[in-house]
Amino acid sequence: MTMRKTKVIKMMGEEKAELGGLLEILPPVEFCCIYGSKLHPNNKDETSMTDYIIGVADPQQWHSENLKLNKDHYASWLIHLGGARMITDIANDIGVGVHFNPFVSCNNKMVKYGVVRMHDLIQDILGWERFYLSGRLQKPVNILVDNLDIKNVNTVNLKAATSAALLLLPSKFTEEDLYAKICSLSYMGDLRMLFAEDKNKVKKIVQGQFHLFEKMYKPLLEEYEAKNLLRFSSAGDTQVNIVQDCGLSAASTLVSSLPSSIRSEMAMKLGDKRILDDSGRVRQQVVIGSKEQAAECMKRLVRRKVMFSSTRQAVAGLLTAGAVHGVRYVANKMRKAWKSWV
Repeated sequence: MTMRKTKVIKMMGEEKAELGGLLEILPPVEFCCIYGSKLHPNNKDETSMTDYIIGVADPQQWHSENLKLNKDHYASWLIHLGGARMITDIANDIGVGVHFNPFVSCNNKMVKYGVVRMHDLIQDILGWERFYLSGRLQKPVNILVDNLDIKNVNTVNLKAATSAALLLLPSKFTEEDLYAKICSLSYMGDLRMLFAEDKNKVKKIVQGQFHLFEKMYKPLLEEYEAKNLLRFSSAGDTQVNIVQDCGLSAASTLVSSLPSSIRSEMAMKLGDKRILDDSGRVRQQVVIGSKEQAAECMKRLVRRKVMFSSTRQAVAGLLTAGAVHGVRYVANKMRKAWKSWV
């Protein structure tokens, strides 16, 4: 593998430099971002891990190089029985294309990093093929490396998430309601929410990172306002109230912004027709009877995708993390879940 220095996006401050410290010990990457609870400004839990998504061109080649540099990041049985090939085979055949190394010590902090092929990451962002990493990128992230301009590619994902959330929301709601609905998309159908996640997770994410959500989604909301799909009003405080057009034409516009994989499945269930778009090209349009009908159909499809992907990844994660780390990870999740219920 030809070594080249990973270009880390210029960051200011000691804390951000510390977050990028993991990249100094890893082989070069094409994309890297931090997601999860560590972005919460009031998170003082020193025991929680910092979560990274890492995109590489060839995972097997990358893991082969990383095994030479950081063998201790991997479960010992993976190293002895199959190495880089087995790591990628389990990620692709059992999981959803992502291999996670949890409980890695870096700069006296615990981190977890997931490695994914760039092609698979882009496919999930654009098409919700697995609706796994795309769901994480619908929430605030801190991008450290972005050689392929994934931040710009992800605007398609953000628009699809906004449209999906609007389909599920009533005619009147608040800005916080919207972000909570967007945030909840990737948890619909996730079996971990039943026993291994904080039941207040969505609320905590949105309230803790509200201004980050606002920054992410403001351009899209302004676009939807310009199309007369949304109207905004202030309630006299910092809370913004939103009214949306719930008519059939508006609902069809929202459906048209959903990923092609979702639209195709909706068309199989609800029917479709061929229309000419503004550029003169023929495209498929899902035939819907009402906003509620479209929302219910889309909800079932997304829930099924999330259930399938989260279950597959959970099984792959338990296999590749090793017995000790696997039990430790599940125990930490269940401890947080128990605290939220009690």
